[in-house]
Amino acid sequence: MSERDLARRLFSLQDRVAVVSGGAGLLGVKHAEIIASAGGIPVLVDIDGPRAEARAKEIANTFGVQAWATETDITKAEQIRGLLEQILERHGRLDILINNAARDPKVRGDATASLSRVENFPMEQWEADLEVGLKGAFLCSQILGGEMARRGKGVIVNIGSEYGVNGPDQRLYRQPGIAEEAQPVKPITYTVVKSGLIGMSRYFALYWAQRGVRVNAVSLGGVRQDQPEEFVRRYIEQVPLGRMAEPEDYQGTILYLCSDASAFLTGANLVVDGGKSCW
Repeated sequence: MSERDLARRLFSLQDRVAVVSGGAGLLGVKHAEIIASAGGIPVLVDIDGPRAEARAKEIANTFGVQAWATETDITKAEQIRGLLEQILERHGRLDILINNAARDPKVRGDATASLSRVENFPMEQWEADLEVGLKGAFLCSQILGGEMARRGKGVIVNIGSEYGVNGPDQRLYRQPGIAEEAQPVKPITYTVVKSGLIGMSRYFALYWAQRGVRVNAVSLGGVRQDQPEEFVRRYIEQVPLGRMAEPEDYQGTILYLCSDASAFLTGANLVVDGGKSCW
């Protein structure tokens, strides 16, 4: 076997079926694209069914794979069981689960900024954020991961964040002329959810180690979107590589974790943050 053939084999996902929760979102689509590019079959799962279906159709046309989508509420166990039935009926197998779905509690920069602070944090937001980010990931792992454990092979990748490893530097969000008690902050639920996913990864990695299911987390740095320029300036001052991430920057890591290239890796949390955590 040539070196080129070896590399292709290690990173091939040919005909492997991969569920991507939050599949209609910015990173969810990118995860699905890299899976499709390696010959896998991404299943985009999202609460926004029409948007997920549109993205899946684009991926299928671009990469020539059987990508498809379904509207599923991952906080409802019965809907996840229904999803599993659909997958097994269509493909007879399930190989990969990427727990990507999450509510991203935004930093409030208007008159309601104080609501993101711990002292005023709404309990309904706490419950909603943890419902999707942790309960949803657990149910998907329990039901879909359980099927992979039954078959004796599979991969789970939990999408974490740098803020699940180190707490957010709230100085990034400060605004001039605002009293301390009203300064906007990154909400606590984001760190709680992402930290929880890292712990969940380690638990399931040990729980299913003898059942052929590998479980890892990847903690991502900030992605450049439409943030204010002042925020971007402050942020990249903390990044040795001198920029925020592009959505495509994480695709290689996802492919590595999903493929046989990482066959001896489980229970790990890969921090991909441009070196920010090295300071």
